[in-house]
Amino acid sequence: MTVLTIGQPGRASAEPARALARASSGQTKAHGADAAMVSGEDDKARFDRLVLPHLSDAYSLARWITGNRADAEDVVQDACLRAFRAISSADVNPRAWMLAIVRNTAFTWMRKNRPAALVAVEDPAEIEQAPSTAVDDVATPETALIAKSEAAQLEAAIAQLPPVYREALVLRDIHGLSYREIARVTGVPIGTVMSRLARGRHRVLALLARSTPRNVT
Repeated sequence: MTVLTIGQPGRASAEPARALARASSGQTKAHGADAAMVSGEDDKARFDRLVLPHLSDAYSLARWITGNRADAEDVVQDACLRAFRAISSADVNPRAWMLAIVRNTAFTWMRKNRPAALVAVEDPAEIEQAPSTAVDDVATPETALIAKSEAAQLEAAIAQLPPVYREALVLRDIHGLSYREIARVTGVPIGTVMSRLARGRHRVLALLARSTPRNVT
């Protein structure tokens, strides 16, 4: 699998974590003793261990979805609060669990604040019926061409994708998640993930071709 190494769109801010610490301190005191008796670890310690290591990825995904640093920070702050409240349900893959919360929080935020930006994909029935037989971690000509593109042009092209294509490409080609993990984060079948990736990559290549100046002879 080719993982793109383009720069993340802005650095993760520490503010969501600070806000969470302030908001959750009271809850931790109230529930910490019971949690410690059951598992030897209170909610705050479990949150620190399972969620904080993935805060940078959480911010990056929120930034790619919202397209705005301040909005991404708001989304991550809300997602952190949601994660803290549900920390007892965190599973063996905390990264995918946290990214799913961030993704759902971001789309809820977009529907409320920027509904026009949630562009519907064409022919959803075709996407749902897409085959799911491709082998994971196999490079394709499309991923090879995308990986060779200039970082700035690539970021601009990805930013122009519809949200569902953009999130699939970011999760796969930037964060390196497996098809199964992306399906879990986005809540769609693996076949849909693969179709969105293929369509997203095709659009990125088309956008890159348009932005690349042709040699004049």
